[in-house]
Amino acid sequence: METAGFVIILAIAILLDYLWFDHDRKRWGWMKNWTRIQRGLFLASFFVAAMVIYIGMSL
Repeated sequence: METAGFVIILAIAILLDYLWFDHDRKRWGWMKNWTRIQRGLFLASFFVAAMVIYIGMSL
């Protein structure tokens, strides 16, 4: 249950930062020339890397 909660919180935080909080594209602006697929793959890999780090540290 703890891991599922972490997954949900992490996914919501990444999506909110990318879609809502970063109005002027200061944090994610370097991806502006990327296609939608490239951005999706990057965000998915970022999410997976965070999950691997979390699970690795919780063992």
